[in-house]
This record gives sequence, C-alpha cells and structure tokens, in this order.
Amino acid sequence: MIDILVYVFESYGYPEACPEPEQLARKLTAAGFDPEEIDSAIEWLSGLRGMASEAAPAIAPNGRSFRVYCEAEFVRLSVECRGFLALLEDAGVFDALSRERIIERAMALPGGEVSLSKIKVIVLMVLWQQQENVDSLVLDELLTDESIDEPGIEQSELH
Repeated sequence: MIDILVYVFESYGYPEACPEPEQLARKLTAAGFDPEEIDSAIEWLSGLRGMASEAAPAIAPNGRSFRVYCEAEFVRLSVECRGFLALLEDAGVFDALSRERIIERAMALPGGEVSLSKIKVIVLMVLWQQQENVDSLVLDELLTDESIDEPGIEQSELH
C-alpha cells in the first residue's frame, strides 16, 4: 500500500488534484497496482481526507511538554519512528497537531510494526494533505533510497 501512497504523492501535486476514490481506483488499476492494495490505500487516503475536514483539537504548544505513547502505539511505532517524529517536530517541520495526525495514520496502516521508511511516507502524505511547504532537504530525507528496502516500493517510484 505504501507504494501506492508514493505514487499518489508523485502524481498529484496537491490534494485537490487527486481524483475521487472511484476514479483514483481506476487509475491505480490501470497503473498495475493490486486491487486489494488499491482498496487499502483508498480507505487510508479517505481517512486522511477526513482528518483534514474535521475540527482540529486545541493543542497548546509548550516547549516543556512531551508525547507519551499508549501501549498500542509503543508496540507498532519503533524507537526509530518515535525518535524521527520527535526530531522533525523539534526542527519545526510540523506541529503537535500534525504529529497526532501522523500517528493516527500510522496506526491506521494494516499489519504490525510500522517501519521508519513507512513513517516517512506517512509524514509526507500528511504534510501533502495539509498543503504544507516542505523544505527540499526534508523532502530528500522523506524520500530517501532506504525506502527501497520496503517490499513493494520501487526505486523508480521515489525519484
């Protein structure tokens, strides 16, 4: 499913350019993606779109506060993922609300532990949905070649 998210990001410069789910499913089928993966990706993207339209909870920024992960998040998000999210938030790439959206979308992925390469794509997609400007160095980090190690992600899809 991650390879479909990368494809959507690279194919559509901003969320409004992405077609409605039925048309997107047809385009993904024509591109040769697996129907089950397409269904999972469409559902995941619908959740991402839904988050954008929901009223945002008030999260007060406080330099002394920190995120405590619940047990399910702790199990699914590796130390590398949690550290990477903390690093990006501390660097000002995203705020606490975006962090929560990233974690929610990571937990919505099917399967077990979420790898660092998957969390990078999720960060990218959440920032894309929010139409945030992403620094080119951060973008390079989010689309590094280490994502190639993930099953189903082709190097040609990353560049």
